[in-house]
Amino acid sequence: MSHLRGVELEPLSLNLFEPLLGRDEIERAAQVAADLRKRLTGRVFWNVNTTAVGGGVAEMLQSLLRYARGAGIDARWLVMPGSPEFFHLTKRLHHALHGSIGDGSALGAEQRALYESTAAEFAREFAACVRPRDVVLLHDPQTAGLASHLNRIGATVVWRCHVGHDQPGPEVDRAWNFLAPYLESVAAFVFSRSTYVPDVCDSGRASIIQPSIDAFAAKNRELDAATVRTVLVHTGLVEGPPPDPPQHVFQRTDGTPGRIERQADVVRLGRAPAWETPLVVQVSRWDLLKDMEGVMRGFARLCDGRPPGDPHLVLAGPNVSGVSDDPEGGAVFDAVEAHWRELPHAVRHRVHLACLPTADVEENAIIVNALQRHATVIVQKSLHEGFGLTVTEAMWKGRPVLASAVGGIQDQIEHGVSGLLVKDPADLDAFVEGLRYLLENPAAAERIGAAARERVRVRFLGVRHLLEYAQLFQRLDV
Repeated sequence: MSHLRGVELEPLSLNLFEPLLGRDEIERAAQVAADLRKRLTGRVFWNVNTTAVGGGVAEMLQSLLRYARGAGIDARWLVMPGSPEFFHLTKRLHHALHGSIGDGSALGAEQRALYESTAAEFAREFAACVRPRDVVLLHDPQTAGLASHLNRIGATVVWRCHVGHDQPGPEVDRAWNFLAPYLESVAAFVFSRSTYVPDVCDSGRASIIQPSIDAFAAKNRELDAATVRTVLVHTGLVEGPPPDPPQHVFQRTDGTPGRIERQADVVRLGRAPAWETPLVVQVSRWDLLKDMEGVMRGFARLCDGRPPGDPHLVLAGPNVSGVSDDPEGGAVFDAVEAHWRELPHAVRHRVHLACLPTADVEENAIIVNALQRHATVIVQKSLHEGFGLTVTEAMWKGRPVLASAVGGIQDQIEHGVSGLLVKDPADLDAFVEGLRYLLENPAAAERIGAAARERVRVRFLGVRHLLEYAQLFQRLDV
């Protein structure tokens, strides 16, 4: 049996945000934190999910809980493992909550028995560490089955669902009908959009808290040009030479030095793009809902003739063995590669499929950071999206973003102001039109990128996120 695993978290001070948000905002946050610290005296604020690496939830927890600890709150993070069969089931639920059929596998009595037995298996471990009056924030469908067990211990349980769909439908209903029995006893629900709150969840117990990024995390901190070039040349994402001297060393969150050691595994025809080559980039998990194949089809249509600026396309995702709770990643990557091999030769040499190393979480984050900063245009052609933190990250770096108008992406981008939205993800003509516009109009792209960064500064940084959780706990009178 695998066991619960705690994730070590070094405290960070909210004062880091003062240059970005101003002293008044930080003093207000400190007052709210002091009140929450008093409320939670003698209690632990637990967060539970199923992976410490890969995906937006893990990245948010890495930063948010550090700032909570820096504010004097006893915030802890537990990772609940599971069998391949369990993660196959929860991936099916993930697709269904997005309104997608996924692999079409059943959500019946056999799957319910597996789900409940997995929760019961780990409930005994939770009983050894969670105490009455502790607050437990469970993340996503994988953890909902724990709610009743934790309630019996006497904990206050909040369930946070990071995914959803704006419209009901057969698959969405199927997922919620599966999850409903496990949600009856939770004290509160948290969703990213009001349209995601289903009928089976009491709307009076639901709060809307949008995700955020950490401006000082390895994935989002400022990088100078020499570091960006060193990272991309070393990993094989662009062709050298590196700067002189190269900048392989970076500072980790805990203040210790790290070094870019690993290279990306890249499927390509011929050489890496030159440093001067404009790059169209999508960064995401290897997931059917991210529509990597659709990005390639659109890019191929753009290249029918002479594309503006002579760009290349980089589709980048984690090493397919590096994300423990996503059993479909390898199969999706294989399908993307098979489609890449069907592209015309003249297009295929412009398209690069990059699996980024994940053995060192902060090294991976620096690589993504450098790639996004170097991109000419960043796309996120998702078919469905819970929120889409890769969009937030790209906007923070001042890049022009072209994305599907789905899920939380619609809350981030003001079309034509802080990015471009494609109303229908299946509309390749609109996708190509938006991509062509950004490549042909660098001044407009720069203006859009600047507006995007400011929008993130105002609305999507972690201080706001923490304050909204504090307000939720105040309403719950924990």
